[in-house]
Amino acid sequence: MVLMMNSSFLMQVLPKRAVLDLRGPETENFLHNLVTADVLGLDEAHARYGALLTPQGKILFDFFIAKTAEGYLLDCATSQGEELLKRLTFYRLRAKIEISRRDDLEVGVAAVKPEGVLAYVDPRNASMGWRIIVARGTLAASDGYEAARIGLGLADTDGDIGSSKLFPHEANFDQFGAVSFTKGCYVGQEVVARMEHRATARSRILPVTFDGIAPPYESEIRSGYKMIGTVLSTSGNQALALVRLDRLAEASLPLLTAGVSTRVQKPSWMIYDVSQKEIP
Repeated sequence: MVLMMNSSFLMQVLPKRAVLDLRGPETENFLHNLVTADVLGLDEAHARYGALLTPQGKILFDFFIAKTAEGYLLDCATSQGEELLKRLTFYRLRAKIEISRRDDLEVGVAAVKPEGVLAYVDPRNASMGWRIIVARGTLAASDGYEAARIGLGLADTDGDIGSSKLFPHEANFDQFGAVSFTKGCYVGQEVVARMEHRATARSRILPVTFDGIAPPYESEIRSGYKMIGTVLSTSGNQALALVRLDRLAEASLPLLTAGVSTRVQKPSWMIYDVSQKEIP
């Protein structure tokens, strides 16, 4: 199966990703009752993207959940691997689940599905191709993934989401099935459900382009004296930014970031409205 994606995108390792292994007869229900995504019925070689939230509803850890014959593998940020392992172990209590870190495995991506390895289509957007989990040392480093991710408007743990900073709606989890509004309770569910019901998410991560090289991380996007958003991860003249949608809709002057002309874009996959005034 070949997926349409950025032509510069090659099979490559993602060195900032780690793998956790969960297995045991109660693992499915444990994950389903804990994380934002719907895990029930997930079959082998498919995955969900989701998060473990704080009780206040903010993203504590985000990860991909892949089903295997033995159980589940979590593809998470290396920077959060140890803390996520501790948190899952804390929530496990007496459940019959084994949780371990798999330092013998690495995460990568590919435009074409490779044979003989665990591979699943990126559940956020198929244009990002296949995510793969293989023996450590199998894959080479390469460029392309970051530019493709940022261009498509998909946030990264380290560069964009962080920990305990954003609500799922702000990272667009509601736009690509990373949060379920139909399953039962999970940690932080009441806050997320209330934001969905009242449509109170004022900020979202959106792709932006600049007339020149993207300004540094946390540069302010302004319309006159009004701050519209903050730059997150960058690649060339592109970036992701956390944008205040209400301020963007009201902006009457051109957008500038560190003196550089800036344009906010709506991703093709986004069903949420992003409005902006026509500025001569």
